[in-house]
Amino acid sequence: MNTTLITGASSGIGAAFARKLAALGRNVFLVARSEDKLITLCNELGRMSGTRAQYFALDLTEHDAPARLFEETRKRGLEIDMLINNAGVGSMGYFSNLDPGREVEITELNMRSLVEMTHLFLVPMRERKQGTIINVASTAAFQPVPFMATYAASKAFVLSFSDALWEENRPFGVHVMALCPGVTETNFFAAAKMDHPPMRGSQTSEQVVETALRGLKHKQSSIISGWTNKLVAFSVRLFPRSVVLRLTGKILRQRFG
Repeated sequence: MNTTLITGASSGIGAAFARKLAALGRNVFLVARSEDKLITLCNELGRMSGTRAQYFALDLTEHDAPARLFEETRKRGLEIDMLINNAGVGSMGYFSNLDPGREVEITELNMRSLVEMTHLFLVPMRERKQGTIINVASTAAFQPVPFMATYAASKAFVLSFSDALWEENRPFGVHVMALCPGVTETNFFAAAKMDHPPMRGSQTSEQVVETALRGLKHKQSSIISGWTNKLVAFSVRLFPRSVVLRLTGKILRQRFG
């Protein structure tokens, strides 16, 4: 059964992807830690004609989680022809003051788990010569961000990784794309105990998903959601890295003293 697998699907961008793709008639397999939210969303999507919504409650920071998830898709007879690696977490503050265990967890989810998930599902896609992978990065990927050091660095990895895989897999019929949203109206900042960065406006999750679908249509390797975010992301290339760092640091340092 051809199915889209979405991680971090219980809310925010992940849930918006699920609703949009289900409305387009795609079957979805939703993954997140919150089973109650997944059940509610699957019940909602199940009422859409011709769409099958399934879920699997899982914490992707666990080392064997990607392999367990891949095996679960095999048990259910699901052919994952679209993978959306949306699960992610962040932190904000002086790195020296943050919980080191939490910072390692950020790298585990945002990078290690994403890499393993991508590899597991990419191999069969290449064999079928068809498939799509969306890795959710961030506009934070385009420059170092003081006071969000681990998160921004992890998203820079996701962007670079996805761009490289886009080129590697074009001849095999598999499209890999990095989606780079800016500040989005989700529970991401509350969950990460972070304040909204002050320098940008926000978008809805639905706007971000529409951007992603446009990027897929045009076979882009990466796409930034929102014109303001595009302007900020590309403007940092015009200035020396030290200037960008000091300006960003000055803006955010006011929150931490």
